[in-house]
Amino acid sequence: MDFFARQDQARRKTKWLVVYFALAVASIVVMLYGVALVGNFYVAAKMHSHGGDAMVGFWDPKLFFFSTFITLLIIAAGSIWKTMELSGGGGALAESLGGRKIEQTTKDPDERKLLNVVEEMAIASGVPMPQVYVLDDEDGINAFAAGHSTGDAAVAVTGNCMKKLTRDELQGVIGHEFSHILNGDMKLNLRLIGILFGIFCIATIGRILMQMRSGNSRDRNPLPLVGLLLLIIGSIGVFFGRLIQAAVSRQREFLADASSVQFTRNPLGLSGALQKVGGYTSLVTSPHAPDAAHLFFGDVNGSQFFDLMATHPPLDQRIHAIDPQWDGKFKRVPDEKRDEVYRRETGTAPPLFEQPLARNILAGAILADDGTPSPVIHSTSVLPSLGNPTPQHLRYAEQLRDALPDNLRAAARDPLAATALIYALILDADEKLRAEQLAEIAKRISPEISKQTAALFPDVAATARRARLPLVNLAIGSLRNLDPRDFVKFAGTLDWLVGSDGQVELFEFVLQKIVQRHLGPKFGVGRAATVQYYTLKPLVPDCVAVLSALANVGSDDAGEVQKAFAAGAPWLRAPADVPLELLSRGQCGVETIGAALDRLALAAPIIKKNLLEACARVVGADGVILETEAELLRAVADTLDCPIPPMGVGE
Repeated sequence: MDFFARQDQARRKTKWLVVYFALAVASIVVMLYGVALVGNFYVAAKMHSHGGDAMVGFWDPKLFFFSTFITLLIIAAGSIWKTMELSGGGGALAESLGGRKIEQTTKDPDERKLLNVVEEMAIASGVPMPQVYVLDDEDGINAFAAGHSTGDAAVAVTGNCMKKLTRDELQGVIGHEFSHILNGDMKLNLRLIGILFGIFCIATIGRILMQMRSGNSRDRNPLPLVGLLLLIIGSIGVFFGRLIQAAVSRQREFLADASSVQFTRNPLGLSGALQKVGGYTSLVTSPHAPDAAHLFFGDVNGSQFFDLMATHPPLDQRIHAIDPQWDGKFKRVPDEKRDEVYRRETGTAPPLFEQPLARNILAGAILADDGTPSPVIHSTSVLPSLGNPTPQHLRYAEQLRDALPDNLRAAARDPLAATALIYALILDADEKLRAEQLAEIAKRISPEISKQTAALFPDVAATARRARLPLVNLAIGSLRNLDPRDFVKFAGTLDWLVGSDGQVELFEFVLQKIVQRHLGPKFGVGRAATVQYYTLKPLVPDCVAVLSALANVGSDDAGEVQKAFAAGAPWLRAPADVPLELLSRGQCGVETIGAALDRLALAAPIIKKNLLEACARVVGADGVILETEAELLRAVADTLDCPIPPMGVGE
């Protein structure tokens, strides 16, 4: 299954989720009507004991509709409230579970190890650096990834997951979580928490009513009895909720395990992590953990009364699926120093990342913009790599990250310095115009940011284009931590800077769109994209605008531009009666492209797949994709939330 098939499968899972949820709600409505009947019989019996005449049947339309309305109101209110609470993305969930955000400038060796692994995964996958949290108060070994999109994603691990796993084992766990990010599971899982919370509210109300007592001992208060019935029915709602969690989660855990092994090419790393989960525990004690059980790497609830309610497959099945030679014994690492544990388990010293960083001499070639021939990239290799990073991408990411100049790496990890880094990426090469741009940055932001931008520019200018998008994705992780007022200034200055030279390069514009897309929802100036277009026809003008812009970027020769457009247009698979005509450079300006990308971001996965295939054919019309074209194509894909790993790696 490719990236788009997995995304589409996750979307179809959402439809089944609605069906399961409707069945659960219908069952609860019927049972709560029974509770209402019990209450009605109680009132009627009391009236009859006082000489009244009350006839009560088993079917009361008014009572049914009233109880149904109240039930649906409670469930809807609970679901809406929880969904709004989680609108902040993965970070909001991590914090509700007791997570502490790890600052990217941390010097703690365990935290640095974790961040390094996540950074490498992000670069290799082509996604922005997610926020990273640690659940300090949890003793179990566990982890999860959550978010509505790659722009608000968060990866969280328990303290023991960070401390007691070797680097290979931790890499296996993080690879598993990145699989959930790339496969579209994240959004589905977060949505499931909000939806199910409404069902769980019934049991909560039942517990509250059971605690109510009448002040008059002679007056028999029916509320505790009603509360008991609601608690029983609510427990049935919880049962349905756990079944839904299991239905959504279990098979996707096998897929995530397999994807992690494919990503790292190290089944023993993930196997070792799962063995330690068996030797310790994966339990999470937060009271909110059961609601998010389907997100976690391991089971948070302990043994289940019925296997069909378990959100995760049995550990032994997961281990044997990736490590057939496993001897069936779980392992537990005693509380020792990290280096001693590593030496005992691997027979080697800890790798360099756990010691002071050493510059990888071979990696220096990755960043050198010295005229070295770029790798040959074929257009047919683009889509198969989308959402499918390889071990070669992972090694490339580690080398690239370590080869970055110290000042660029430090800037990408600090919120305010990251704004200077983004500015430095689009400063003009002309010295006079660059001085004017820096003066305006000092006026709009601060002299300090202007000086930092100027100091970063020489290293940015000397860095190969292939490293610029990874730099942007690393910086986005830090930019999420900006103060809202600072973000408004940053975004406004970025808008000005892009157009300050009187001409907007397509890469500059798309970089601006990437920043807006990933950070806008966080700061309330945009919203997360949801699918609104399921057919291509209304989006054909937008696709034509994007393909025309890419064709015009590749050449100034009218014949070559037309040839490039013609090479890509058929891959849109547009209806035969819809004309596909090349637009002139003036007709596909930045405003047109901006509106087109905004609408295309709302398209179904299959539409995005065809568009990106067409884009790859356009930029590769001459047989190969140049480095500049590759980074532009990756940037366009990023605006559509379709991350492409670095191109030309391992080809």
